[in-house]
Amino acid sequence: MNGTLSHSPAQSAPFWNDPDKRAIIYQIIALAIVLSAGYYLFHNTRANLERQNIASGFKFLQKESAFEIGESLISYSAADSYGKALLVGVLNTLKVSFIGMILTVIIGTIVGISRLSTNWLVAKLSAIYIEVLQDIPLLLQLVFWYAIFYETFPSPRQAVNPMSGVFLTNRGIMFPIPASHPAHEFMFYAFLTACAAAFVLRRWARRRQDRTGKAFPVIRVSLGMLFSFPAVVWLFFGSPSGLSVPVLSGFNFEGGMTISPEFGALLLGLVLYTSAFVAEAVRAGIQSVSHGQTEAAMSLGLKPGLVLNLVILPQALRVIIPPLTSQMLNLTKNSSLAVAIGYPDFVSVANTTINQTGQAIEGIVLIMAVYLFLSLSTSLFMNWYSKKTAMVER
Repeated sequence: MNGTLSHSPAQSAPFWNDPDKRAIIYQIIALAIVLSAGYYLFHNTRANLERQNIASGFKFLQKESAFEIGESLISYSAADSYGKALLVGVLNTLKVSFIGMILTVIIGTIVGISRLSTNWLVAKLSAIYIEVLQDIPLLLQLVFWYAIFYETFPSPRQAVNPMSGVFLTNRGIMFPIPASHPAHEFMFYAFLTACAAAFVLRRWARRRQDRTGKAFPVIRVSLGMLFSFPAVVWLFFGSPSGLSVPVLSGFNFEGGMTISPEFGALLLGLVLYTSAFVAEAVRAGIQSVSHGQTEAAMSLGLKPGLVLNLVILPQALRVIIPPLTSQMLNLTKNSSLAVAIGYPDFVSVANTTINQTGQAIEGIVLIMAVYLFLSLSTSLFMNWYSKKTAMVER
């Protein structure tokens, strides 16, 4: 022994030759750059705001808004705060997005199935629907439908009356609705109870079929509950049948319910445009299912409707849901184009707030936060549904 200690090459190698250590160092450097850039932007922005005597923060949300909003799901006036005005904008965005999603899925599914129809005329009309609406920019479609409302329909004094109580004007579409009555609130609760009961019934029927092989008429029973539960409540309260009918008063109608041209044009444009893409996703999903599945189902004596509902669509959902999720997200985000036709969605209300308060950064942050929340919520729901409908390999 010569008294010296030997070192292995790995122990004496410098750290820059170790991939793991280099990776850590690169991450530290990248994090430092991001933090430095963030600090620079924050400090620079704060200095500019102080130089222009612009207050920062969200205290402006408690101040009086001093502007009216044409449509609102909750009571609102110009004396309310900016915070409540923004809440009205959020609810308006949720309203058009929620209704739009439901109509888009229904129309897109019908058009996608029709695209594969053996009827030549139905298939060609569906193809034209898809090609035309996909190739026209959404903003142009919104402006077109908005112009249709104002150019086609007359003023309220010359309103078109296609049926009793229904009026078409350039101020919107007016139609009767049930007059306010305490029974309606309880009917709504009864409907929600029926929905919950239908959900429980569906789970029970599935377990029963797995155990015994016997099918249960879930759809018919569920539809019966959805109609019968509210009907029982309606009968219990004495069958209230009063209607609130639109009546011309001055230069506009009062009573009933009104679908404004802005809301109608926005909803129509979003639904038609997005449903064209959903239809293509449905078509692709159906065609992804092997034709042997259809032949096997028909050999068992199943009717075409049952083959589609029980065999093809459950398997096609694996292909349909991912692009469908993207289209639902697009519909929600595209609703921000409402500002072009005057519908008071969240972006429109936020822009008015920014113009009056000068809180541009806070306003933009709120817009980003709201749409991020809506997008993540939609994505989480669709991912949950995708897992629930995923086929289990055996």
